[in-house]
Amino acid sequence: MKKLLLVGSVLILLTACEKQQIETLDQPLILGKATPINLNLDVTTVQIEDYIIDISRLDSVSTDAPFRLTRKDGTLTISGRPQLPLYNLTFWSKGIGESVLLKRTKKTMYSFLYQAAGGEKDVKIKGEFNAWNPNNTVLDQKGDSFSGYELLSPGSYQYLFVVDGKEMRDPQNPDSISNGMGGWNSLIEIEGPDMQKVPTLKTYDYSESTINLESNNPIQRVYAYWNNTLLPETHVKLEDNSISITLPKNAKQAKRSLIRLWAYNEEGISNDVLIPLDQGEVLSSVDQLSRSDYEGMIMYFLMVDRFHNGSKSNDRPLNIPEVHPKADYFGGDLPGVSAKVDDGYFSDLGINTIWLSPITQNPEGAFGKYPEPETSFSGYHGYWPISNIRVDDRFGTETEFRMLIDKAHDADMNVLLDYVANHVHEQHPIYQQNPDWATNLYLPDGSLNTERWDDHRLTTWFDTFMPTLDLSRLEIVNPMTDSAMFWLTKYGIDGFRHDATKHIPEIFWRTLTSKVKKRVVSETGQPVFQIGETYGSHELIKSYISTGMLDAQFDFNMYDRSVSAFAGAGSLKDLANSLRESIKYYGDHNLMGYITGNQDRPRFISYADGSLKFGEDTKYAGWNRKITLQDTLAYQKLSSLTAYMMTIPGIPCIYYGDEYGSPGGNDPDNRRQMKFEGLDKHQIATRERTKKMINIRRTNLALIYGDTQILEESETHLVLSRSYFNNRVISVFNTGDEPAEVAIPKGGETNFYGTIVEDKITVPAFAFEMITYN
Repeated sequence: MKKLLLVGSVLILLTACEKQQIETLDQPLILGKATPINLNLDVTTVQIEDYIIDISRLDSVSTDAPFRLTRKDGTLTISGRPQLPLYNLTFWSKGIGESVLLKRTKKTMYSFLYQAAGGEKDVKIKGEFNAWNPNNTVLDQKGDSFSGYELLSPGSYQYLFVVDGKEMRDPQNPDSISNGMGGWNSLIEIEGPDMQKVPTLKTYDYSESTINLESNNPIQRVYAYWNNTLLPETHVKLEDNSISITLPKNAKQAKRSLIRLWAYNEEGISNDVLIPLDQGEVLSSVDQLSRSDYEGMIMYFLMVDRFHNGSKSNDRPLNIPEVHPKADYFGGDLPGVSAKVDDGYFSDLGINTIWLSPITQNPEGAFGKYPEPETSFSGYHGYWPISNIRVDDRFGTETEFRMLIDKAHDADMNVLLDYVANHVHEQHPIYQQNPDWATNLYLPDGSLNTERWDDHRLTTWFDTFMPTLDLSRLEIVNPMTDSAMFWLTKYGIDGFRHDATKHIPEIFWRTLTSKVKKRVVSETGQPVFQIGETYGSHELIKSYISTGMLDAQFDFNMYDRSVSAFAGAGSLKDLANSLRESIKYYGDHNLMGYITGNQDRPRFISYADGSLKFGEDTKYAGWNRKITLQDTLAYQKLSSLTAYMMTIPGIPCIYYGDEYGSPGGNDPDNRRQMKFEGLDKHQIATRERTKKMINIRRTNLALIYGDTQILEESETHLVLSRSYFNNRVISVFNTGDEPAEVAIPKGGETNFYGTIVEDKITVPAFAFEMITYN
């Protein structure tokens, strides 16, 4: 009998082990995280190659939803109106499935009406819902009335009427909001779910084989994924408001894998949860992270010519009267960046990802024109390529670039290259030999097609000497994507920042990403990070982010609202709403870029100290005023902005010089020479605060993988919480001119300006605090 009992016990143990094992393919169908598919109201079209690079391996597709699936020529059509908030879609190969979450969108038809006062002929609307392009929403006229509609998801939307070319607020809508630049926009609020009743998921605890989560509200269903495999019900236990996940036993075979989780109830969809596994167990220490764990990246953007001169031998400024010294070459180069890797500047600051401005060959001579002072420009910035595969000799050599990559990798840093695909300089051989490859410089009405950023965004030229390539044509897409691949395969860079993303058709991004996955990720196992630059609506920005296109984009809407809030023109309540919007569109664990500044915007600190006024021509100011720091309180405000970017989900990005507070108007005044020495005491203190904030970000998993909550908000103060199991960081921001006192949990440690007494913290005027809990 004892022998039989022993055999029975072994059988039970084996059965349990088999249940923990999840069957997977030797070579995955889907490379990387599968981005959820947002369902339209009736019909949704999916490009299968966005998820599966080798469609020949795909046997079938299924869903747990009552939809009709139609597969034709690489396209999957999902037909049917979704009734539940979430569903699952599974791609099958050899009887094994890999899955993608399906999310119902809740769009409402919102009607606009303009009552003519007399004689109006043309009424349009520009707003956050149409990329601020009035040609996207033209109202129909019937008598004295103009009307139209938009399908809008729950949330807040700013907009303006454009009546016969003149912008104005909606006369019939009393709600308005500051645009952060000295003006006002009309505001729509589309009611969404009651967030007090929607499930909010929180990581609770874990063991070697399980993860436990809690919800503040009842849950109807959970969708949990290990990488891109839907976990079966045997691995997901839902009891009351608690969720228990049994980890797949074969997860131990992978250095890094991911648990992702969504839930819903009748009111709506929960936040999404991301939990990294290290050799099959919950990642519990930042020491387990590598530079390929993108959520842990701290990015630093530098303009090569303005950063550091490491070799005088390649200095070749134009030194001609037509070019103002501000618009000429300063001498920074690749050896200069290498020198700063060597001397530990980046690692001491806490940077683990360097983003270089374009380094491809740019033309000799001067181009373009600015009226006052009258000047042309050199190609010091790198955005006028005459070659897409040659290192500009004024920045260095191929050998020096390779040396920089090797040094950065040895220091455990990524290197991202700014890549320009949208346009070339008129001297580029690709244009010289194929002038028909460019879009038309003149529109059918005879007007010049330059700087038509929104109404002709896929064809507009940036200037008359910069032809935009027609990247809707595959014969042009292929050589241009191959030139991008050149930098990956020859030098081993870690990814790209893509210039002018919204001006390039989606076929380019799909082609490039397919090549990246086939030629680099599949063959070497090395991931490649791609982040784009798009100014526009959340919808437009998001449209380029998917498994088959880009990993992320820079969130300029968040940046603009942050500048307004922390420099004193806007409110923290508006900023909190912007955070909700960004999370709604990009997810709770997005990889969006959150900048302290960039080469196209005036320096934040010059707004914060009053040197620049919101609404003024900051480019003109940069040329015609000597902008210096006027109020040292601006350094504290800059640190508040940086602390906010270090707190929220996404990838924080320091623009060179912002770590100490470089002032300036717009381009080129925001591109001054980097300073490593000769900083005053305020600049040194600001750089030390930046360093400390980065260290807090990098040493707290809560700020890398944590859940996000807005605990408290008002016009002048904001309290954010990030939690990852027992690690927590609470950030408190105060933009008011009086101290702010807020309640917080006991046991936290202050790091900057706050003072804790029992369960309350006081933060001084125009200051912040990051409270850490372990």
